[in-house]
Amino acid sequence: MIDSLPPLAILLEKGPAIFAFDFGRYFVAAGVTSAIVWGLRRSSIAARKIQTREATAADKRREFAQSLQTVGVYLFVSLFIIWGVDTGVLHRFQGSYGVWGDAALLAAIIVAHDAYFYWAHRAMHHPKLFRHFHRAHHRSITPTPWAAYSFAIPEAFVMILFVPIWLFFVATPVWVMFLWINFQIIRNAMGHAGFELHPRWWLSTPLTRWINTTTHHDLHHAGGFNSNYGLYFTWWDKWMGTEHPRYAERFHEVVREVAVPQAGGEMTETISLHSVQPSRS
Repeated sequence: MIDSLPPLAILLEKGPAIFAFDFGRYFVAAGVTSAIVWGLRRSSIAARKIQTREATAADKRREFAQSLQTVGVYLFVSLFIIWGVDTGVLHRFQGSYGVWGDAALLAAIIVAHDAYFYWAHRAMHHPKLFRHFHRAHHRSITPTPWAAYSFAIPEAFVMILFVPIWLFFVATPVWVMFLWINFQIIRNAMGHAGFELHPRWWLSTPLTRWINTTTHHDLHHAGGFNSNYGLYFTWWDKWMGTEHPRYAERFHEVVREVAVPQAGGEMTETISLHSVQPSRS
């Protein structure tokens, strides 16, 4: 064990930088995804919007405020993570296992985090936990990318707890953790985009059909609260029988191209729109 600053001293020394970094990656991921959706909604594939309901300005303000709160929770826990690393309780180092070793470790983090998220997420839907942990996030019936970190304080603690658990068991290079946390927030923002961002062949190939789409998580928000708990992949939902029964059908409805007649008899390609009407139950 080595000498270490106490968490309060770490807060004073590194707190502003930690907060700026974590808020910055949330703001960039949500902001860029929102900008992409804004552009796509004005393009020829505008009907890839998954729900007919529109998120209000109040919805977006609430999502942003709750995400800012989550960043505050992450800052608090990060102080103890840094303290744990400095004292040797948690394991992180500046070296590398080599390109292939680091790549394998990054893949392992993603797979492990997906399993953690599935089971933690599913647990928070238990009637005795939902109100206190997860109801705040489900106020976003029609989510936007700003909902990526829109958690109640207890849920925010559950979400960040994966990091010290992982670092307790696995010595992980700094750059691998950096890649993972940025991959995580980008995928999270995409999952809440409200607009299908994946190509229409996504569920038709064995290499991509097990990777979550925006439709997959949107169905969870729109009323299928007891289905589609996964974050990055669909396999836990398939194995546990919790995948929404209309997931594949709904995805193909959103991305399907149909020919429609235009003025003068010409035929133009567009997207069909048979949006799920969200339930407030």
